[in-house]
This record gives sequence, C-alpha cells and structure tokens, in this order.
Amino acid sequence: MKDLYYWDVVETFLKENSLVKQHLDSYNDFIGFRMQRIIDNMGKIETHQEGIEIKLGKIRVEKPKTREADGSVRDILPLEARLRNRSYTAPIFLEMTLVEDGVERDTQEVFIGDLPVMVKSKLCYLSDMTESELIEVGEDPLDPGGYFIINGSERVLVSIEDLAPNRMMASRERKGDKTVVQVRIFSVREEFRAKVLLERNPNGLFYLSFPASPKNLNVIPVIKALGLGEDEDLLAAFHPDPEVINDILLNLEAVNLANQEEAIDYLGRRVAAGQPEEYRRERAFQILDNYLLPHLGTSPEDRLRKAYFLCRMIERAEDVALKGRPVDDKDHYANKRIKLSGALMEELFVYALGYLVKDINYQVDRSFARGKQLQVKTLIRPDAFTERVEYAMATGNWVGGRTGVSQLLDRITYMATLSHLRRVNSPLSKTHPHFEARDLHPTHFGKICPNETPEGQSCGLVKNLALGAVLSRERPEDLLLGELEKLGVVLKKV
Repeated sequence: MKDLYYWDVVETFLKENSLVKQHLDSYNDFIGFRMQRIIDNMGKIETHQEGIEIKLGKIRVEKPKTREADGSVRDILPLEARLRNRSYTAPIFLEMTLVEDGVERDTQEVFIGDLPVMVKSKLCYLSDMTESELIEVGEDPLDPGGYFIINGSERVLVSIEDLAPNRMMASRERKGDKTVVQVRIFSVREEFRAKVLLERNPNGLFYLSFPASPKNLNVIPVIKALGLGEDEDLLAAFHPDPEVINDILLNLEAVNLANQEEAIDYLGRRVAAGQPEEYRRERAFQILDNYLLPHLGTSPEDRLRKAYFLCRMIERAEDVALKGRPVDDKDHYANKRIKLSGALMEELFVYALGYLVKDINYQVDRSFARGKQLQVKTLIRPDAFTERVEYAMATGNWVGGRTGVSQLLDRITYMATLSHLRRVNSPLSKTHPHFEARDLHPTHFGKICPNETPEGQSCGLVKNLALGAVLSRERPEDLLLGELEKLGVVLKKV
C-alpha cells in the first residue's frame, strides 16, 4: 500500500508539472510579456534623416502559418511542418507610426517577420487539443512539446547555467606573488550586462573596473563623484570599524580630492583626456550613469544609491581580507541561475530586431536619395528579421558567439527525448580542468541529477534537471516590493 501511495503522489505531481513545463512557461512569458517590454524600452527608431523617426507601439503574434508558392497564407500544424520541411513559425505584427518634425503622419500595423513557435506553447494549435484530437491530427499524445521545428527538423534550446546577476561575489585571487580580494557583480538591466569588479590589494588600496572605465581607477573618486563628496559624508557611509576606517583614510590620502567637483574633474581627465572641460564632465557622468551598476538605475537620481552600494562592496572585501569571512562559493546553486528558452529567445529577438532597425535606416536613406514619399509599410523588409532568427535556430550559433545552443532533438528513445529537453549546459570551457565546477555539489540535491552526465571532456559540465525539480520564473521587482510593504517592511529611500 505504501508503494501504491508513493506512485500516486509521483503521478499527480507529473500531471501538474510537465517535465518540460519550465520551457513552456518561459516561452509563454517571452511571448506574453517580454516582447512588449523590449519594444516599450526601445520606444522609437531614430533615423539618420533629421526630423524623421518611427514610433513603436503594440506588438502582436498570430498563430502559426505558412506561405504557399502562390502567395496564399494558411494555418499549419507541426506534423505538416515536419513532413514538408517547413518551419513552424508565426507572423509578428508591430504597430509603427511615422513621425516627421514631431507630427505623426502614418500609423500602421506592419508585418516584421516570423517567430519560431514552441510546440505545445500557448501559440501552438496542439496546446488546446484533447488526446483524441491529437491522435486525429497525427500527433503523439505523450509528446511533451517544448521544442521547435525549423526546416522540418525538431530542435531544442538547451538551458544554460550562469552565475546569478545583481549579486555580490567575493573571492581571493592570485596576482603574481600577491593575493588580492575581489568583489564582483554582474549588473544586468534589461538586455545590458555589465561586469563591475572591486579589487583590494594587500596594501589596502581599492581599485574599481567596469565597462568604459579607465585602468587602475581608485574607487574613492567614483564614490565622491556619485554624491558623497565630503570626507565626513563618505566616512559616515561605512560601519564604524577602526580597520575599515583606516583603509578608507588610506585611500582618501592616495587621491586627495576635496569635494565632488574635484572628483568629477579627476574622472573627466581620466576618461576624456585632452577634451574641453564641459565634454569631460559630461563624459564622466555618462559612464557613471550608463555603465556603473546599471541595475540600480541609469538616471542622475540613482547616483547616491550607487555610491552606497560601492561602500557595501568595500565592506564585503574588508570582511574577507581582515576578518576571515569565507569567500563566496561560485558552485553553490543559490548563486546560479538557469537561462531557459524564453530568455534565450529574448536574446535572439533583441539581436534580430537590432538588425531590422539598421535595415529600416538604410531603407529611409534610400527613399530620401530617390525622392520617394515615406510610408511605413515600404520601409520594412521582414526577411531581415526572419533570416537572422532562423539561421541561429538552425545552426545553434547564438548571440555572443556561443555555439550549440540550439540542438537537434534526440529521438532515439522516449527517455532520450525527455532527457534532452531537461538538459543544462555550463558555459565553461570543456578543455579546461575546472575540477570544482565539475564536482557534485551538496546544493545539487533535488535540483540536478547526480548520475546523468557524459563521460570525457563534458563530464560535470553537461547536467540534467532532477525529475522533481521545478523552476521558478523571474518576476518584476515591483511585485516583490509590494509584498514586502504588506509585511510591514519599511523601505528606506536613498
């Protein structure tokens, strides 16, 4: 009876949580929320022609369709796509408004390209079918979905394991004959990812590096330029620990800047040497706003928050260097995140959309050169978007130079198919030893299968999700902040 009860629980769990539920949920989130968010963040397309821009509105994705040789468009099911070597894709329509000298001239919903549709997602015709209806259209009722059909081939986007973004990680690193303490954070805002690295050398000096920053940049000028200009304000931002305060005073003496204005001038001379003073100042604020800790914001109002965050990074480095605080474990699964198909499709969508924008600019310039009247519909070449997406899906060559993201679905056995759909790849090089990264970690329990991993170079780097593992999805910060306020947490405004 106990065994019977146990299997009832397992069966109920798997009915409610499909083995590919993580892919379906992620893709549905991409279709329902992330695509529109990308368009809203872009807002408009600024052309090379003065006074001409294209305002972007609502985006809409229809059900899968195919275009026949005679130009007719009709619905297509996955079985037909497999048999006829077609791609199972859906047309995307985007609302565009032509703006000339601030006046809106022409608003149209334009077809911008085709998007691959995940089988059994909410866009797929099979998602609403019963078992008998699936058999009638030639589909296997036990097929879980979670894959794409490109040129007749079934392809799966393999999940990618990566370090958690927007989280401080402290470590000790060897530099020649010295050991330094580093605190790094991968600051991610929308589609932009910036690596921010704070380093404490054995002498107690702190150096900061981030995209577009100069080399060997002491952290004190950055904190002062961000708003903590006076020495008293800067020292008050730290815990009153004598060892920490001594190191801060040492760094203050190393750069000797009296106030915020001197710090801004110092940064300007480092990032735009030889330029006029006004340009230097503007350039200094530009890199601080856009490239330093972008997850905290990119407006002038967010500068003070960034200054306090850098102070916390310094305190973390001091704790590791002086107080014996252990370094962060990069292999702990609380410090990892898994990129599912929705996040991978988002990267591809942004890349293909960027190429479409370049093509629209070219078409605008071409129309001006020929003296033609501008119309939104004539400026769009859908193939520019579709070709980029289908090439990446068909070859596996992804954004950022990664390869093997899209793979041919393993159909040797049913178990092999399920295994492939739950695979997780590590981005680490397979030729490097990475002994600790390959080891089974205690935090893998219940999340990663301890047995299923290939032999040879990929051992420990190619993993599979445990059968009982359920992946949560990313949620907007506003939802979390609202729940914290309901619990009585007082949020301090900086």
